[in-house]
Order: sequence, then C-alpha cells, then structure tokens
Amino acid sequence: MADAAAVDEKAPAAAPASAFPIKMLIIVSVVALVVGVGGAFLVVKFMGGASKGAESSEDHKADTEVKTESKSEAGGKHGQVASPGVMFDLDPFIVNLADTPDVRYLKITLKLEAESEAVSADLSVHIPQIRDAVLVLLSSKDVNAVRTTQGKFQLRDEITQRINGLLKKPGVRSAYFTEFVVQ
Repeated sequence: MADAAAVDEKAPAAAPASAFPIKMLIIVSVVALVVGVGGAFLVVKFMGGASKGAESSEDHKADTEVKTESKSEAGGKHGQVASPGVMFDLDPFIVNLADTPDVRYLKITLKLEAESEAVSADLSVHIPQIRDAVLVLLSSKDVNAVRTTQGKFQLRDEITQRINGLLKKPGVRSAYFTEFVVQ
C-alpha cells in the first residue's frame, strides 16, 4: 500500500508539472510572434519608408529643377520656384454660369501672383478692367467646364492670360483660387 500511495502522489504531481511548461511555451511563442511582427512592421515603416521617401524626394527635386529650367527658358509660367512673387488680392466674384436649362452660380475668390511691386501697383490701377475681364470669362463657362480639375487649371490659365493682356508689361505669374463654389 505504501507503494500505491507513492504512485498516486507522483501521478497528480506529474500532470500539473507537464501542463505548466506547455502553457508557458504557448504564451512565450505568442509573445515572440507578436514582438517579431511588430518589430518587422516598425523596421519596414520607418527604415523602408525613409529610404523610399528620400529617393522620391530626390527624384522630385530633380524633376522640379528640370521643369524650372525649361520654364525659365520658355519665358516662365506659374509654379516657378525662383522667388515668390507679390500676392495681390481681388474681391470675390459671383456669376451666373452659362448653363441654359438650369441656373447655376459660381463664386470664386482670387489671389494673383505678381512678379514685383511695380506690377502690383499696375494691377491696382486696372482693377475695373480686370474685374470686367474675369466676370466675362467666368460667365461664359458652364458647370461642366469648371467642375473638373482640368477645367480649373484651364480657367486659371485663361484668367492669367486675360489679366496679362490688360497690363502694359505682362507680370502676373499665376492666379490662385482661394475660394471656389459652384451651386
């Protein structure tokens, strides 16, 4: 009987001892997996993203320099990087669009980028002519022409050309929309 009692005592003691390492092994494995995946994510996110961002940034800088050189050789256009121009504010424009079945309105606010203070002074002298030219241009557009991104870029270029046509010496680099609402 002493042998039977000894065997019974060893059997229950052996069962919890073997269950404990399996649970511990599973917990350690899960923790190691989570730490490994999290560490790999951080390495890819910070190290991989930084090197791609640096390459992308260098490519973008090279493209910008090439575009700037070609634009400066071609006489310049909006988007030049050389030096920021003088900003000239215009009052908001509210016009009826040229849509025939529906009545649509366009409200825009513009800022003009002038090359110098002299051009800015010339702009302030010609405000009535500038407003008239922009109003006529805007009211000739329909909603389909101004709703797309391409249409907005085209409208910006047309406004810049019309305003430069009114000045003695073209000096407006670009027109910027600070408010653009179609209703």
